[in-house]
Amino acid sequence: MTRPVLEFEHIDKSFFGAKVLKDVSFAVRSGAIVGLVGENGAGKSTLMNILSGILTADAGWIKVNGIPFAPQRPDESALAGIALVHQELNLFPNLSAAENLFVADFPRQGSKWLSWIDRASLRTRASELLEQVNLDVDPGTLVEELSPGQKQLLEIAKALKGDLKIVAFDEPTTSLTQPETQQLFSIIRRLKERGVGVIYISHNLGDVMRLCDQVVVLRDGEIQAAGDKDSFTIPDVIQLMVGRELETLFPRRRNTPQDVPVLQVRHLSQPGIVHEVSFTLRRGEMLGISGLMGSGRTELARILFGLDSYERGEILVEGETVSAPSPRKCVDRGMAFLTEDRSLEGLMPSASIEENVALVGLEEFGSRFLGVLKRETLKDRVGEVVRELSVDCRRIDRQSVKTLSGGNQQKVVLGKWLLGGSRILLLDEPTRGVDVGARYEIYQKLVELADEGVSMIVISSDLEELVGLCDRILVMSRGEIRASVDRQDFDRKEMLQAAIGEERLT
Repeated sequence: MTRPVLEFEHIDKSFFGAKVLKDVSFAVRSGAIVGLVGENGAGKSTLMNILSGILTADAGWIKVNGIPFAPQRPDESALAGIALVHQELNLFPNLSAAENLFVADFPRQGSKWLSWIDRASLRTRASELLEQVNLDVDPGTLVEELSPGQKQLLEIAKALKGDLKIVAFDEPTTSLTQPETQQLFSIIRRLKERGVGVIYISHNLGDVMRLCDQVVVLRDGEIQAAGDKDSFTIPDVIQLMVGRELETLFPRRRNTPQDVPVLQVRHLSQPGIVHEVSFTLRRGEMLGISGLMGSGRTELARILFGLDSYERGEILVEGETVSAPSPRKCVDRGMAFLTEDRSLEGLMPSASIEENVALVGLEEFGSRFLGVLKRETLKDRVGEVVRELSVDCRRIDRQSVKTLSGGNQQKVVLGKWLLGGSRILLLDEPTRGVDVGARYEIYQKLVELADEGVSMIVISSDLEELVGLCDRILVMSRGEIRASVDRQDFDRKEMLQAAIGEERLT
């Protein structure tokens, strides 16, 4: 048996008197992939931040190749051959892809006393790294011009430099579609073959069970179980993570969609983005949109919500044409857009939970004559929404959203639109970065809303999510709808073929 390349021994960590890691001990062997799973707040990211030198442990120790290791800064971990692919991207949007890859160690030319960046070498080395992750962009492209999925691949490419001993991936697939995820898995397996120890953190338990050799389950900062992945089933892991059984991850619908169109899209086109897109969303329908990165899914949602323009076509809400759509017009017609990047576009992170939930519906709580805000009424209604969504928080009026876990932040984004009375929801990656317990609660709420007649478009890179939730799935490729598949005809292989563009389904 290969020796451990990494050992955590009796790690403790507290913040403001609250213990977030309690006597955590496990090992990662050379050439092994260890799946580290747990709900948001279980302590996974804190443990990785200790490994990478961002935080220090209160007690316990780490060993690398049997030698005690206590990094005080991230560069110490990097020098020891440890890389961490963060869940929150650590990129400079105003720099190029190449500059982000080598921002801490630019290739240089010249003398010891006078040197400058070797731009030719920078471009060559950056191209090699981008090719490893199958990211087909020019190394000189500014990061702010990349899609979320491309940024995720760039973050992964950063971790592949140097003489690696240990790589930790923290939710690396949240922005990736299925083919990009498979490309990532190929990269991880190559690292395994090189003898690199890998820690893989993910809420996608199917991926964990397919990819990993061992599984470690954290709950409330303590290890609940650890062992070979073959000794666990997914229901076992879920119960260990959440402390209770979830009968099924996807709740059953009580009602079927009504044959009443609420959103009609006719021949919508924008050159280079979408082409001749036509479909109808019915009342109470959960309509999924699947496709690869760059297929036009998000761009379509942005056009529907009036964030981006289109050259030709027609959008109708409740039978009325929406001319020159804008977010204000869409909100007035009962539409909502839950974006794929909640931190940048969905929330005011430093504002309170109450302020975030109230954002869309403020107008409804002003007095008729003077417009004075009915604060107590508003607070009561916000409190109801927060309770309905089971947001785990202390004080909705004082606690900032940035202190919440990813799942609770996503519930706040959803709550903002529910308070506004939205009846058509455009949901772009609604459970990205959300743990299994919070994901189940979000699914429950979405199904409940659909049963009440709320219509929604669900855009997701997770085909299992779409298959589990939706009444119908549209498959997009190169800006076109290549398939429209009803629930009884769902076939994962055929939908993937349509997304790749190999075959058109009817």
